[in-house]
Amino acid sequence: MCFEAAARHESYTRAAQELALTQSAVSRQITALEDFLGVALFRRTRHGVQLTASGAAYARQTARRLEAMERDTLDAMAEQGEGGSLALAAVPTFATRWLLPRLPDFQRACPDALVHIETRTRPFLFADTDFDAALYAGTPGQVLNWAGTRARLLMKEDVLPVCSPALLAAHGLAPAGNAPADVARLPLLQQSTRPDVWHQWFEAQRLQVPMSRRGARYELFSMLAAAAVHGLGVALIPPMLVEGELAQGRLVVACERPLQGQRGYYLVVPERAEERPLLATFSHWLLAQAGG
Repeated sequence: MCFEAAARHESYTRAAQELALTQSAVSRQITALEDFLGVALFRRTRHGVQLTASGAAYARQTARRLEAMERDTLDAMAEQGEGGSLALAAVPTFATRWLLPRLPDFQRACPDALVHIETRTRPFLFADTDFDAALYAGTPGQVLNWAGTRARLLMKEDVLPVCSPALLAAHGLAPAGNAPADVARLPLLQQSTRPDVWHQWFEAQRLQVPMSRRGARYELFSMLAAAAVHGLGVALIPPMLVEGELAQGRLVVACERPLQGQRGYYLVVPERAEERPLLATFSHWLLAQAGG
């Protein structure tokens, strides 16, 4: 622990403060570790200490192991029953807006099970993580190129233009029955990761809108939804990610013409891993929820 803290801060003094030890105690422990390893982990500088190349490499290795120990400890502390636990990697908006509101249903079916969720937006190597499965948003090609995995499609990512009722009223439009040309009169909210989506939507409606790429840009669907709720413009969002806002009337569909997306939401699991009973139960539940 002394070495990890000193390496993270590159300071014996700050490590001592964090661990409630004296600076000399930290220095003695690190000297003993260097003698045991037979390599210098730090070198003295005018401003304190600095990791050597060997020290930096050792720090990276020990940090990974300490993080794994911390996760294992937290898992052990979290276990309250015999139901086991699942570790999911998930794209953030899908997890927050679609999965979490449905999880109470899974908890009722498996009251002793725990589902841990962390954010991941890109493919990763399952062998380098503790994840049991991933909820991933991507194209069929991206899923096929994710090495060492198998995937099940949960749902397509079709998008609809949504906005606040107040925005429609301010432009003299009704909450229903609007045409694509009416949408073109509204401020367009752009998604920075998909700068062409409005152009594609208008093109699918056979409407030429030169300013289709103009408008404030937001990275996540959750940001787009919040901006649309506050009347900043109209956004193209999968309806499943704004179910609450639509049900409460804070958002309305500005035009009932979806754009069929190339992307979808997938359940991804390691290809060769033996499927645990809890993961199989969760997979069946998840597919049923998506089908519903």
